[in-house]
Amino acid sequence: MTPTPAVADEPIVRLRHPWRWLAAILILIVLAQIVVYVATTDAFRLDLVAQYFFDQRVLNGVVTTLQLTVLAMLVGVVGGVVLAVMRMSDNGVLRAVAGGFVWVFRGTPVLVQLYLWFYLGTVLPKVTLGVPFGPTLFTASTSDLISPLTAGILGLGLNEAAYMAEIVRGGINSVDRGQSEAAEALGLTPGQTFRRVVLPQAARVIVPPTGNEVITMLKLSSLVTIIGMTDLLGAVQQISARNLQTFPLFEVAALWYLLITSILTVGQGMLERRFARGHRGVGSTLQLAGA
Repeated sequence: MTPTPAVADEPIVRLRHPWRWLAAILILIVLAQIVVYVATTDAFRLDLVAQYFFDQRVLNGVVTTLQLTVLAMLVGVVGGVVLAVMRMSDNGVLRAVAGGFVWVFRGTPVLVQLYLWFYLGTVLPKVTLGVPFGPTLFTASTSDLISPLTAGILGLGLNEAAYMAEIVRGGINSVDRGQSEAAEALGLTPGQTFRRVVLPQAARVIVPPTGNEVITMLKLSSLVTIIGMTDLLGAVQQISARNLQTFPLFEVAALWYLLITSILTVGQGMLERRFARGHRGVGSTLQLAGA
């Protein structure tokens, strides 16, 4: 009998996918038509887009948007960590309070929350702090304390804290329980175990969705225009109300949001690669924790 030739000796014939190439060509043709249409149609007013892209009022709005995003995310991350720890506590009261917070702030729209914070002075005219049944230590008008910026930070930040609580809780739960037990056996306190063992390992799970939350927060910050803040969107709205060039000004806003989002996406990728590269495994983590 003639021996069957080895499979490895036969030439490899790659499958052809003509429909894929046809689809790719069609997509490129459509994209080229869109680019040509935008570049040659006067209605898009690219000259105005270039004129107002670096307008000082627009740049001031960009700075306000970035400030609001950073401050709201700071409130969200810190609040999320605290809420996550409370939800994982053995204390039933802490778990109930944290669960109620997440339920309320995740269950109502951000826009409604911004309105409630902004108009809080209508139901709570004054904020008073003092000793129970004793002297008053501090009192101030709620309208003076909660400016549009403060209302924006509270509305966006506390809503974000509810989502970050679930992200952080998921990251902490991803760390094997044996890590904490081994750290405690080495003499670390619960606080040291959380900071030096659990949290660094959980960060690999927490960082990617947190990056997405930052990008989402950047876009959600445009909602503060409804409470009178002049962010990026508010700035282009004010300019377009004067020159009646609505579409070109909104093009400016869209390009700025796209630019900032792209930068944040690159930064998120760098952070993810750094945390992935720094993961050395269980043994080295505990060794560093006990050092």
